Amino acid sequence: MVEKNKLDEDLQGTPVDATLYHDMIRSLMYLTSSRPDLIYAVCLCARYQAKPTEKHLNSVKRIFQYLKGTINMGLWYSKDTSMSLTAYANADQAGCQDTRRSTLGSAQFLGDKLVSWSSKKQKSIAISSTKAEYIALSGCCAQILWMHSQLTDYGFQFNKIPLYCDNKSAIALCCNNV
Repeated sequence: MVEKNKLDEDLQGTPVDATLYHDMIRSLMYLTSSRPDLIYAVCLCARYQAKPTEKHLNSVKRIFQYLKGTINMGLWYSKDTSMSLTAYANADQAGCQDTRRSTLGSAQFLGDKLVSWSSKKQKSIAISSTKAEYIALSGCCAQILWMHSQLTDYGFQFNKIPLYCDNKSAIALCCNNV
């Protein structure tokens, strides 16, 4: 997605055939299970399925053009991977042009293989980037705890599970025991 030209509801735009738009989104959603690089862009376009316009259709077509150039990309899982659990979390403050809510994302790796990821719009408007990142970290932490309990049931032990974040204020807030 182009950073300068953010996708919004586009109330003044020319409507397009909703059935075609739905079919295109459905096809792309199927691909996201093996192509996490598509998740953000596809989910952003999927938000506008109720009243798609030319602007939305052009964005979906851009995703298909990207796919054409990256046909050999995807997730590959080999059986000789290490079993260390690592997680990453991030958020954009007020990234949605329509609601001003933040979008959070997280990814969890087992060794160097991606095993779980999520991207969703936060339920409330974060008043700071620290709050948006902290909410993203808490959701990622919940996923890590669930994965830890599941993997422990299978006999795997973890001493430390690193959770990475790029916001120093959110990290300081997490380290504050008060």
